[in-house]
Amino acid sequence: MRLKGVILAGGKGSRLFPLTKVTNKHLLPVGNAPMIWHPAWKMKQAGIEEILIVTGTEHMGDVVRCLGSGKDFGCRFSYKVQDEAGGIAQALSLGENFAGGEEMCVILGDNLFQEELGPQVQAYAAQGGGARILLKAVPDPHRFGVAQVAGDRVIDIQEKPTEAKSDLAVTGIYFYDRDVFDIIRTIRPSRRGELEITDVNNAYLQRGKLSFGMLRGWWSDAGTFPSLARAGELATQEPMPFPDIPRED
Repeated sequence: MRLKGVILAGGKGSRLFPLTKVTNKHLLPVGNAPMIWHPAWKMKQAGIEEILIVTGTEHMGDVVRCLGSGKDFGCRFSYKVQDEAGGIAQALSLGENFAGGEEMCVILGDNLFQEELGPQVQAYAAQGGGARILLKAVPDPHRFGVAQVAGDRVIDIQEKPTEAKSDLAVTGIYFYDRDVFDIIRTIRPSRRGELEITDVNNAYLQRGKLSFGMLRGWWSDAGTFPSLARAGELATQEPMPFPDIPRED
């Protein structure tokens, strides 16, 4: 299967203020590299070489300077501006022309994880379309979308529930087919005024086209001070084998 990659790196990073006063949170250091290098390199390891980065207007130039054309990664990077914060699903909708009808691997730019994505790509290819989400047991599921599963099926997903029905967080790693854009056009903004990715995943669930995988190894988001510190510690203990990019004098 030929997958395209989409990294969603928008948002204001308000929970990390004042670190984000002058920079995009996805450019903050995590371990031995800028945060956004991690999902880009994971995609490259999995054989995904055409990658779209979606970010806001304020720091687009800095993001482009950080990643460049993709040559140093052995990839081809494209960029799209999200003019205003409208939610993860709205940001993903900007990638429709880039996807060109092909399946996609979508990663939120503040997701750091140990497992290589190759086996998950293969599992999605065997599925033959639809959507696939990756789950991880966490001690604080109320911070995330939370999935209930029965056997090999997802039976329910709730967005940041006050009382979680399981400890399985929906990580920010997704696989979608071309139908995702039609689904996004049908969903309505949540109480936060955003198009929620949980609504997209539940739409696939209702169609009987949603599978899941369990993410092995460590995983952390990096959207809060504690999770950013944890991600940095984990990434430092096991540095990523990033490309040897020449240093500027």
